[in-house]
Amino acid sequence: MSDPYETTEAHLDRLLGRALNSFDLPDRLVERLGTALAHSSSLYTTHHSPATGVWRETHRHTYLLADGGSVSLWELTYLPEGDRRVRHEVFASKAETCLAVSRLFGEATAGATPDPVLLPGDEEPENDVAALSALFAGSAPARRHREYAVEQSADHARRVLRRAENGDRPGEPVAALLRTAYGHQITQAFGGRQCLSDGRDAGFSLYEHAFVLLDGTEVSLWEVEHTATPDGRHMCEVYESEAAARGAMEHRARVR
Repeated sequence: MSDPYETTEAHLDRLLGRALNSFDLPDRLVERLGTALAHSSSLYTTHHSPATGVWRETHRHTYLLADGGSVSLWELTYLPEGDRRVRHEVFASKAETCLAVSRLFGEATAGATPDPVLLPGDEEPENDVAALSALFAGSAPARRHREYAVEQSADHARRVLRRAENGDRPGEPVAALLRTAYGHQITQAFGGRQCLSDGRDAGFSLYEHAFVLLDGTEVSLWEVEHTATPDGRHMCEVYESEAAARGAMEHRARVR
C-alpha cells in the first residue's frame, strides 16, 4: 500500500528513480510531469507462476497537472525467471508495456494471451482523472480479471473488519461469509491528499479487498484509510460497497 503522506513530487521521484528505463521517456513528458499536483495509483494486473518463479505486476500511475490536463505512466514490476531481484520499468502507454511483456517473457512467440487490460487499443479509463479532479467523485473503473492469492484469506478478512472504527461497518452476516474465503486480492482504488477547510492536510486512500469464497462467490470489502480526524491520527473505516466508501471519504473531507 502507498504512503498516504507521500507528496506527488516524492511519489514521482521514487517512481522514476527505481525504473531502469526512465531515461527513455520523452523529455516533454517528463517536463509536464514536473507540474503534477496530485496522483492516483492502481494495480492493473498481476501474474504469478510458482512453477517458473516468474512474477510481474502492472501499475497505472495517473497525474493531474497544473494546466488541468493529465498524464498516465505504466509501471512494470517483475522478477525474471531464476533471478530474485525485483526490476522496475516505466512506459508512457499500455501498448509499450505490452511490447515489454513480450520482450521480457516471450509471450508473443509462445502464443500466450497478453494481460487483458494491457491490450493495445483499449480505451484509457477516465475514472482516475475524474477522481483526481474531484478527488472523490466518479464511478468505479471496469473490473479486470482477478488473480487471487490463496493465502490465509479468511484471517485477512477478519483483520480488516477488526480494525474498522466506523459504526456502520459490515456486521456478523458478512463476517460469517468471509470465514469461508480461500483467496483474496487487494487493489488501491484511490490515493491522494486533500487540504481541509482549516488549512490542514489529510491523507485519503481507498482499497478494495476482494475475496473468493469456497462456493465461488466473490465478496468485496472497501477500506478507507484517512487522517481527517481532529488530532490528525490515522483511522480505518470499512464498507460493503464502493459507493458507501467514497461517500464516507467525501463526508470526512468536508466535515471535521
